[in-house]
Amino acid sequence: MKKQAIALFVKNNSEIIHELGKRLHEKITEVVIPEWQAAFSQLTVQDCVDYIYNLTINRTFDGFLREKSVVNDGLAKYFPQIAFEESDPELDHAGDIDYVAKVGSKAFGIQIKPVTAKANFGNYSPTERMKSSFTDFEEKYGGKVFVVFSLDGEIGNKEVIGQIQQEIERLRK
Repeated sequence: MKKQAIALFVKNNSEIIHELGKRLHEKITEVVIPEWQAAFSQLTVQDCVDYIYNLTINRTFDGFLREKSVVNDGLAKYFPQIAFEESDPELDHAGDIDYVAKVGSKAFGIQIKPVTAKANFGNYSPTERMKSSFTDFEEKYGGKVFVVFSLDGEIGNKEVIGQIQQEIERLRK
């Protein structure tokens, strides 16, 4: 049904679609490309140094603060009985685990991502490497790994709170 409706729309609006495509082409070739060319022709080595500095220093530090805020101002308040500890560098780098939350002799993991990691975090899917890391973590610690999205230092995917609560209950059994 959807495909038929789309086909009918395209058939009935082909002139409008063609006109919009023509306008887009004009805008790109007459405005966007010349603006980019002008900007690129003025690019300096200092611009590149400043960009790298901002990327490696400022954004990394901002991400670090957002992670801390998500855990300390978010998760720790929802789950005051759970100790959230920063993972060791090996687990963070190789296993994609930012925090480990102990539940008795077991633990679950937390991976914090900026909400911009996916425009629509409801459709976020970890990479195959991350899936493998999460499986390794679960085998070693007994608990799942949850991806928590940071939205201005707060939990952006609130549904994860209920999932974490279920996991805590499962690990306590």
